[in-house]
Amino acid sequence: MEEKTFYTLLVYSENLAGILNQITAVFTRRQVNIESLNVSASSIEGVHKYTITCWSDADQIEKITRQIEKKIDVIKADYYTNDQLFIRETGLYKLSTDVVMQNPKITKTIRRLDASITEVNPTYVIVMKSGKTDEILELYRALDAFGCVLQYTRSGRIAVTRSTQEQVSDFLEERERERR
Repeated sequence: MEEKTFYTLLVYSENLAGILNQITAVFTRRQVNIESLNVSASSIEGVHKYTITCWSDADQIEKITRQIEKKIDVIKADYYTNDQLFIRETGLYKLSTDVVMQNPKITKTIRRLDASITEVNPTYVIVMKSGKTDEILELYRALDAFGCVLQYTRSGRIAVTRSTQEQVSDFLEERERERR
């Protein structure tokens, strides 16, 4: 059995209802769990970008990508490993104000791990950190050790390729040339 690798799929489609369901159904049929999913407008007007992460082997991720790309409203789909992308996530941490005020080590930890306090009120303190997954988790573990975490959440991954242009741009330019 082939070893599993953590992949990020970047999928581009027109902004139409039902596309997300079609894309996630491909993973369900192949019994591959989606680890994170982020959908937003891309740099190209009218085109949305889906950033999907999962553990898979090379053969299976190729099949998933091909199946997604066959969907009529999908413009382009590609998969990448972490070294091929610039990746970020955001973590939000809701902390007990009382515990934070009683222990100056907590604010030192927040600063040391390059996070920022975005709101303070008598009940809670909101801390935000952007970075790689392991950096977000490192701050969570450090804060949790102080017993001050009331709530914690992490965004889905956002990613751009390390190339100078989105690959879908080349695809769209080629498609436009063929239409002429």
